[in-house]
Amino acid sequence: MEAFPIPPDTYKLGFIGAGKMAESIARGVVRSGILPASRISTSHSSPLRREAFESFGVRVVSTNEDVVEESDVVVFSVKPQVAKNVVLQLKPLLSKKKLLVSVAAGIKLKDLEEWAGSSRFIRVMPNTPAAVGEAASVMSLGGAATEEDGNLIAKLFGSVGKIWKADEKYFDAVTGLSGSGPAYLYLAIEALADGGVAAGLPRDLALGLASQTVLGAASMATKTGKHPGQLKDDVTSPGGTTIAGIHELERGGFRGLLMNAVVAATKCSRELS
Repeated sequence: MEAFPIPPDTYKLGFIGAGKMAESIARGVVRSGILPASRISTSHSSPLRREAFESFGVRVVSTNEDVVEESDVVVFSVKPQVAKNVVLQLKPLLSKKKLLVSVAAGIKLKDLEEWAGSSRFIRVMPNTPAAVGEAASVMSLGGAATEEDGNLIAKLFGSVGKIWKADEKYFDAVTGLSGSGPAYLYLAIEALADGGVAAGLPRDLALGLASQTVLGAASMATKTGKHPGQLKDDVTSPGGTTIAGIHELERGGFRGLLMNAVVAATKCSRELS
């Protein structure tokens, strides 16, 4: 198979679809210094979306065809229901020299490769915290994507958080956990804040404490290397306040509810895809 390596120091990046996810990734890439904004392009008809990208130096060109023609790496960041039509429309321009990436939820590599007429595709599942540089992303390589291609994309998406490599068969579960997971935690933050208000705290103080507590706990889990059960035990004194609260959570089936949420979202993702 003939190889067409992407030049890591000079390649150009294009986004097909200029929504919030594309903007978050592009901002992260520019902020991290991986690519200058002048080597990134996209296309959109909405003045607001054009202004969003132009505000940090990304070039907004006239058409999607223009984006593909001038890009070495093309990221499809479109809604799943229009992905097929968009890829088919651009198919004549999707040569083997271009590395193709999809962040469209639920669209499988085999379908992307068939529509594009190219198996040099990488599928990435990021999540919305990419907007603040804290994404949890997973990628899977298509048939013709090389290890070098994977390293390049890992570096790109590493600029907006952490990225793992996994077999595509896990992507529905990835969607159920990290794709949908931020919403579960927003509910938890809101509930913790409501509990603080119920206990007598002012609303703004309760929300600030709840948000920072979740952030701090997540940082402890990722940075200490300790099992979350051990971290929980470290906070839980005999007969103390924490075990009283944990007892109530266990009585309400807290862990089982979170597990069920992930499984339900995974099932839904499997059905949709």
